[in-house]
Amino acid sequence: MATYKESGVDVELGDRCSKMAYAAAKATFAGRSGMIGEPVVQEGGFTGMLDMGEFYMIQNDDGVGTKIEVAEKMRRFDTLGYDLIAMVADDGICVGAEIISITNTLDSPSLDEEMVEGLMSGLKKAALEQKIVVPGGELAELGDALNGAIWNATAVGVVEKDKVITGNDITEGDTIIGLKSDGIRSNGLSLARMILKKKFGDDWVSADYGDGPSTSSGGARTWGEVILTPCKIYHRAILSLIGGYKKERKVNIKGIVHNTGGGIRGNLPRLLKNFGAELDNLIEPHEFMKKLMEFGNVERDEAYKTWNMGVGMMMVVDSSEVDKVISDLSEQNIEAQVIGKVTSGSEIKF
Repeated sequence: MATYKESGVDVELGDRCSKMAYAAAKATFAGRSGMIGEPVVQEGGFTGMLDMGEFYMIQNDDGVGTKIEVAEKMRRFDTLGYDLIAMVADDGICVGAEIISITNTLDSPSLDEEMVEGLMSGLKKAALEQKIVVPGGELAELGDALNGAIWNATAVGVVEKDKVITGNDITEGDTIIGLKSDGIRSNGLSLARMILKKKFGDDWVSADYGDGPSTSSGGARTWGEVILTPCKIYHRAILSLIGGYKKERKVNIKGIVHNTGGGIRGNLPRLLKNFGAELDNLIEPHEFMKKLMEFGNVERDEAYKTWNMGVGMMMVVDSSEVDKVISDLSEQNIEAQVIGKVTSGSEIKF
């Protein structure tokens, strides 16, 4: 039975280390008390928030993780820009922020022109679609200190003080909407790679997935292509609902959850805090995720805390807002559906 921990990722240890890191970070907040940029404490939040007087500036970091190893094996790098922006922009949108810029750092044993060109062309395309600028970045050659490339980014955004989405007005009976993902996104790759390597060997990226021709090559679609499916970025579509900086708010979204590391059970409580949820209509998991579960004998609970299982983001709204949210998202090619409701207590049931 394959687990995320067996693949080298200890989620519980990661959670403990994250709490240690946040405690140290929070200890620095006093350094700007009463000054421009005074931090706002957000326990369990998806982004950092700084008081800039008339508005809050948000800032957060993430990266594409080991998905870049798949890209290196396939020598295809042009899709990872979507993954990079999704990881940071879709964290920032959880508080209602409009992301205005990202900077990025590419660390590699040695520079690879083909890789750099592919990564930057994909980043440029995704950034233009999301109306995000890339004012700078860094390339670093680190020799034998690394076994492969690492690509991370920092996002900066803004949100008006009266438009911050906090989740504080969530009540029992509110509706939870799930936004469908396009693939594995950039979480849980270590477990997926371990399973596929055991199943197909070192060259698993070339193994036939078994669902017919590839849209890119015309030949049979491979497992590498499936795993490399780029993230759907929700940031701009959600902004059209909640209104970007100085823009009109169309609907009242009470809370937004980016379903990344830790899955539904790990992320939804970060928003609900004093409430629980009954998720009785979850989006059907991607077929490739079902195959991974079968190949690796992965238990359902393990799968749902490692992969997004088809749910890329979640929103909490009043029942009166449901139809408009789902309809407006559909117009922007984002599939969404009611997946459950907020309940009393603290248990997440599904």
